[in-house]
Amino acid sequence: MACDKNKSISGFSKLTKQEKVDWVARHFFDAPEKVREELSGFWHGDIQLQKTIDGFSENTISNFVMPFGVAPNFLINDNTYCVPMVIEESSVVAAASSAAKFWMTRGGFTAEILGTVKMGQLHFTWNGDVSKLKNSLEGIEALLRENTTHITANMRKRGGGILGIELLDFTNQEPGLYQFKVSFETCDSMGANFINSILEEFGRTLNSYLATAEGFEDHEREATIIMAILSNYTPDCIVRAKVECPIENLGNFPRGITAEVFAEKFRMAVRIAQIDPFRATTHNKGIFNGIDAVVLATANDFRAIEANGHTYASRDGQYRSLSHCSIDNGTFKFWLDIPLTVGTVGGLTHLHPIAKRSLELLGNPSAKELMGIIAAVGLAQNFGALKSLVTTGIQEGHMKMHLQNMLNHLEASNKEMEATINYFSDKVPSFSAVRKYLECLRAGNEQPEPALIFEKK
Repeated sequence: MACDKNKSISGFSKLTKQEKVDWVARHFFDAPEKVREELSGFWHGDIQLQKTIDGFSENTISNFVMPFGVAPNFLINDNTYCVPMVIEESSVVAAASSAAKFWMTRGGFTAEILGTVKMGQLHFTWNGDVSKLKNSLEGIEALLRENTTHITANMRKRGGGILGIELLDFTNQEPGLYQFKVSFETCDSMGANFINSILEEFGRTLNSYLATAEGFEDHEREATIIMAILSNYTPDCIVRAKVECPIENLGNFPRGITAEVFAEKFRMAVRIAQIDPFRATTHNKGIFNGIDAVVLATANDFRAIEANGHTYASRDGQYRSLSHCSIDNGTFKFWLDIPLTVGTVGGLTHLHPIAKRSLELLGNPSAKELMGIIAAVGLAQNFGALKSLVTTGIQEGHMKMHLQNMLNHLEASNKEMEATINYFSDKVPSFSAVRKYLECLRAGNEQPEPALIFEKK
């Protein structure tokens, strides 16, 4: 394909924001004036606030609006929360809220922090006698810690810092390849910049040590630093969220399903997600529906959290469910173990105005408390989805939640919306059924026969 020079540009980042908008609108849209108006229409009226938002990213030309909702009635460790959620799918907030209310009268959620250790890696190659490196490890580690005291000082005052340094030898897989695997405690900070700064200093310190230490040959005097970077996989930074109650306290469910039948179907649904990766993928996606929404609302890194969780779900070589369910002596137990690395200080958590309000809404939690809240919402989301799947089926509630979106898409008036919502109150709507019903309304038939709306099976 030939390069369209009219759609390429040099120095785009140096343009003003308005110039960026003008160039994009002029070269990529058929109605540039309308596009300019739409994009600038989403700029924040507060100029200073917009400048802060623009600083979050590069080449910004507008703001992308996402709904900011709340899920009330979350009882977690005997504290009641109204949880902020940023997500574009209405059924997610509805399911989380419903599950929270369900468990509020059954003891609520329990969240337990199983670990808060985060990881970083210094990857390097070195052509020398590995025994010399291993025998020098104590001296190298002492120098690594000493040369990073200026970086770790404040973190150490808060109870964090470098926990351990381990030398890993990968020379049996790649000639000359080694790694310093470093563990950290970063307290209420997510810690990415803290960890990366330390690792980069480790690289410089390693070569400083090799250049002057006794017993090394000339060809052993320098390591090649490949990269210094945190790992988003943190299997020792884990939170467990769980719910449990006697089976008889679960109540009754739609279509005459008893508590006993529900509990066993639910347990089997979770078991299937443990066995089958195809089901596990959708199962875990549902968990992240809830988790991501809270992570976004608090301006944490949902991409890192998803990568972490999916790696953890595959830790035994097969992708499996992150949640578990058991029935023991008449007690229904449902729990979730998941690695979460979040922060409540630094970064966007205090720069983003809505993120600040999200944390305030949650009572300005510590990172550990936020881990528990996020995990509980993920478990609630999973419970709500599985509850629907094993009782009414997912579409009945899911499609009703999307009815408003369908009506907006079909440009229904307020009167038409009211009539349509009332008509489908005891029916499962589909896009085609809603469109046909609106056609009937607009033709003057306010109570059409069901046959006019739904095709026969």
